[in-house]
Amino acid sequence: MNHAFALATIAIMLAAAAPREDGATPLFDNKSLSGWEPVNSKPGNWTVKDGQLLTKGEGGGWLSTTNIYSNFTLSLEYKTTKGGNSGVFIRCPRQGDGAYVGMEIQLLDDDDDQYKALKPYQYTGSVYGVIAAKRGSTRPHGEWNTMDITANGPKVIITLNGNKIVDGRLDEHPDSEKTHPGILRKDGYIGLQSHSDEVAFRNIRIKELKLK
Repeated sequence: MNHAFALATIAIMLAAAAPREDGATPLFDNKSLSGWEPVNSKPGNWTVKDGQLLTKGEGGGWLSTTNIYSNFTLSLEYKTTKGGNSGVFIRCPRQGDGAYVGMEIQLLDDDDDQYKALKPYQYTGSVYGVIAAKRGSTRPHGEWNTMDITANGPKVIITLNGNKIVDGRLDEHPDSEKTHPGILRKDGYIGLQSHSDEVAFRNIRIKELKLK
């Protein structure tokens, strides 16, 4: 390896591991699965390459943080393949379907033809099955998207590529409590879903919040 390149790589990794001025800390060190544990996942389904956390989309399951979180702002970048489907689980237990027993923030290649007839709460950024996201901010497959997920008590705010696409309260959806009991949870694991497609993640950071 070229000496200058090696030094540059080390500098990038150190920067990724350092807390930011806004108080956010990394959940992904750009080089390993440290701090994460596969749940119901095929061995080798999750890998790290070139500073990216990758799922092959094989065998279902998800990748869980080792720590439990309650109120936070989670920031990450993700990139799907054509027709890609994935999600971010929040306040999720490790038993059951995370989209229901926890909450799933949908990640999708929204404009792919196969998704034309979905319900509004099934598109990118939606609290799956509960709160529909405003559409129009998703970048095409193969391009990086930046998402911020804030969960503070029942309040959920989601921004995608700088645009606020969800600003809602979970306690305003009592009709969803029976089918999506996860909206009542106060804490749980954060997870990355392995649905059926290859998806890449990077720059995953979290800032824990005091409940307002």
